[in-house]
Amino acid sequence: MIRKSLVLSAMTALLTMPAAHAQAPAATPAPAAAPAPAPVPEVMPFDIPYGTPIGLDQAHKALTAAAAEAKKHNWKMSISVVDPAGNLVAHATMDGTQYASIAISQAKARTAALFRRPSKVFADGINSNSPATLSLLALNQGAASEGGFPIVIDGKLIGAIGASGGIATQDGVTAKAGLEALGMK
Repeated sequence: MIRKSLVLSAMTALLTMPAAHAQAPAATPAPAAAPAPAPVPEVMPFDIPYGTPIGLDQAHKALTAAAAEAKKHNWKMSISVVDPAGNLVAHATMDGTQYASIAISQAKARTAALFRRPSKVFADGINSNSPATLSLLALNQGAASEGGFPIVIDGKLIGAIGASGGIATQDGVTAKAGLEALGMK
């Protein structure tokens, strides 16, 4: 009887005790699914057809307007206009402009012409860690900074303008003034 009573007491004690919980190992999170690849666009970006290359008179008109904008702000700029293949058509360097800006304005214009897009697109690509951007520019002696814009007249690329000498936004304002003189916005 004593034995039966011990067994019953032990069972009662076990049943009335608070439940002990063993700590289960933390669940291993499922591996993150790879992001879905971006859909491939049907339309090519920056697919601007080529037109007759910019002439000297138009290039001078753009240069003059860009230089006037720079003078209005007392900015010292180098301004370049190139044809669609990136070849120099016209260039002006304002008095007191840093010498490095001569090559940079030409590189910005060349970048805008060869790739049919503003040179700032490449700066944005580099800033978002796109290493391919650097190799594209290096192969074409391009520039990744604001201030180079394609010149598109009647829907066709006829050249590009680039400005350098100030900070990127000043270069952009200067070059845009040249575009506006040619009827572009």
